[in-house]
Amino acid sequence: MKQLIRIGILFTFIMGLALAVFIIFNNENKSAGRDIVEYNDKLHLVQQDLEKGESEEKVEKKYKCHIILSTKIEDEELSKMYVNNALVLDLHVNGEYVGKVAWDDNKEELDRAKRAYFGGGIYLWVIMLICGYIMLFLFYRSFIKHVGELTKFSEEIAKGNLDVELPIHKNNFFGNFVEAFDQMREELKDSRLREIEAERARKEMVTDLGHDIKTPISVIKVACEVLDAKARKRLEKIESDERDVENKTENTESETETENIVKTVEDEEIKDIEYTLEKVSTINQKADLISSLMSNLMHSTLEDIDKLEVNPIETDSRIIRSFFDNLKNYGHIIIENEVPPCIIYLDSLRMEQVIDNVVGNSHKYAHTDIRVRFSECSLLSADGINKENFVKITIKDSGKGVKEEDLPLIAQKYYRGSNSKQSTGYGLGMYLVKRYMEMQKGGMEYYNDNGFTVELLLKKV
Repeated sequence: MKQLIRIGILFTFIMGLALAVFIIFNNENKSAGRDIVEYNDKLHLVQQDLEKGESEEKVEKKYKCHIILSTKIEDEELSKMYVNNALVLDLHVNGEYVGKVAWDDNKEELDRAKRAYFGGGIYLWVIMLICGYIMLFLFYRSFIKHVGELTKFSEEIAKGNLDVELPIHKNNFFGNFVEAFDQMREELKDSRLREIEAERARKEMVTDLGHDIKTPISVIKVACEVLDAKARKRLEKIESDERDVENKTENTESETETENIVKTVEDEEIKDIEYTLEKVSTINQKADLISSLMSNLMHSTLEDIDKLEVNPIETDSRIIRSFFDNLKNYGHIIIENEVPPCIIYLDSLRMEQVIDNVVGNSHKYAHTDIRVRFSECSLLSADGINKENFVKITIKDSGKGVKEEDLPLIAQKYYRGSNSKQSTGYGLGMYLVKRYMEMQKGGMEYYNDNGFTVELLLKKV
């Protein structure tokens, strides 16, 4: 509204200026009029000179007049003088009326006034033209420019670009509308970010759950393998005992009766073992099915796990021992010493996943005892000046280790070493270990040393 008022004031000023210019030119070009007394004096002088016998041409030149020696009203030269608004006076020579004396000097005055009005009109036109351009510029700046910005902004919003900002100018006619439009953009952007965050959290949860479910699945499969092996070993022993009995050729009546009873018991036990083997096979098949389904589920979300939430808090370091105690199904884990008691930065959930991944990999690929040792160390901080204290967890197996060509790459996302072709997995274990440890203000190192060794660093408070 202020812009409209300003343009209205400017237009009124321009029109006032034009009126002032017109009045000034009009005042400056007023006719001064003729002094009749002066012309009467000139008339007497003309009459006197003609009476003295001076020629007509000489007198006309001397007094700048036209002498018309004709008493006819319709004289052509006289009519022309009247048309040119000349001053015409009667001429008497020696008391006798002989014609007219005319002064047409007013024509020059009229020509001058005409030229002045024309020049004034040109000036006024130029002023109006310049002021018109100024008004067009102001109109463009106040309205059309902002409409163009709104159009461009709307096109960007339609393309889904919610980061483009709509400029808010001072004294903008569309100020309130522009501000509301920009607020709408901010709300859309926030809504999209919330949607992306929710989707990311969902995919992260699915990925974490899928990765964590590997542990109970692995335990189930290991338990099935143990049960299957024990049942088959028992079955072989019973069958072996039966063959030994059949090989005996001489039996007493009492011995025969005893053997029949034993055989009946063994037959029942064989049926129980076969039933157990059948159920163990079913459990094993279902575990494979669950693993396959989780693989499909995880592959649909693997691309979105870069933003993982880790919240390290001050925690008693002795909690670490419990993480290893929960992994007895991974084989023989030898804890060589106790955890140094102190306060460390730790996210319990993520740390449990880290230890599970490291120990699980050693169990899967090395198939040896796993040794765990705890110690304390100091390392230079990122600034290279101060030192930071850490609790170091060293996890070591006695397997073949990782091939040298694979060693620098195993902590990369989706990378699986050449020795993992026969095992299921996603190439995320060591990647997650490294990422989780860094986000807990610690770190991870790994190397081959008569087996594969992983060192986990947890920062002390």
